[in-house]
Amino acid sequence: MKILDVLDKQAILIDLKSKDKIGILNELVTPAAHITGTDPNEMVRVLMERERLGSTGIGGGIGIPHGKLKNLEKLVLGFGLSRKGVDFESMDGRPTHLFFLLITPEHSTDLHLKLLARVSRLLKKEPLKALMMKATSADEIIAIIGEDDDDF
Repeated sequence: MKILDVLDKQAILIDLKSKDKIGILNELVTPAAHITGTDPNEMVRVLMERERLGSTGIGGGIGIPHGKLKNLEKLVLGFGLSRKGVDFESMDGRPTHLFFLLITPEHSTDLHLKLLARVSRLLKKEPLKALMMKATSADEIIAIIGEDDDDF
């Protein structure tokens, strides 16, 4: 399986407007909730529960908010770009610009962890991050990821 096998084009947001964590999460879950037919408030609740354990802002301008949701039929992966950056309580204290949202069914721990690891590895590549920061469309994001989309 590849990232592009699960990243939904409708869940790629290339111009996030929010200026804080809760706003970013609300923006990111809106298309994900629509795609899965899930209550967006429930998605945000699960994500905020996870954030209380420790920020998913991993540093280097990257955030990977994630969580598991009961009664979810299939996983959802989304992407968001904040050009100005947001205080996401990142480990390095710097603004977060690139977000991957991952919400998986409650009992899919293996897939959840593999996908988190794959996204993390992908985003350690500085040239790829630089291209993502300049992207102006969902199609560009898909093309950029496609250049380095290995199976996980």
